Amino acid sequence: MENLNKESKYLKAKERVGQLKKFYANLCTYILVISALALINYLTNGFRYAWFLWAAFGWGIGVFFHAIGTFNLNPFFGKSWEERKIKQFMQNEEKNEKWR
Repeated sequence: MENLNKESKYLKAKERVGQLKKFYANLCTYILVISALALINYLTNGFRYAWFLWAAFGWGIGVFFHAIGTFNLNPFFGKSWEERKIKQFMQNEEKNEKWR
């Protein structure tokens, strides 16, 4: 039983590290690409029209929601809510089995 518990913790930790790697890769790519677009924007028209901000804003929304999911910042449907609901449903199922 203890090995199963350790393996379960290891798999959860490995999944978490994978999520963090994906988020940081997305963030680094965002910074590099938006910086390159800003440079191109500056070299072509000297920021008379800052068109790169449209890309920064659109992609930034995606990075924001990716951060919310990665760092469990969603107050309504975060990991803690999910775990509480799973426990609640498991307890309800156990009660129903006792009465059958």
